[in-house]
Amino acid sequence: MAFAGVLSDADVAAALDGCKDAGTFDHKKFFKACGMAGKSADDVKKAFAIIDQDKSGFIEEDELKLFLQNFKAGARALTDAETSVFLKAGDTDGDGKIGADEFASLVKA
Repeated sequence: MAFAGVLSDADVAAALDGCKDAGTFDHKKFFKACGMAGKSADDVKKAFAIIDQDKSGFIEEDELKLFLQNFKAGARALTDAETSVFLKAGDTDGDGKIGADEFASLVKA
């Protein structure tokens, strides 16, 4: 698992279970359930690096759509509506992507 050593398997499983159906993903609930909301700034940076698949320094829409799959292979993709809400919540400067600082703010919100 990509988050081994950062998040517990049980917390990740519970968080994924809470949003397994299309339309049920809520980033605030997910970050709390998986334990990321309570992690250090360093751990949040590690999480950002994992989610930033193309290593561009930003999490773009296509990476957000596959967000849950970073936590567990085979997890569902987010719906277009969920992805849009997630991106809007994190993209505070309006550039259409989420930077590391924006992601940290999103996790801690």
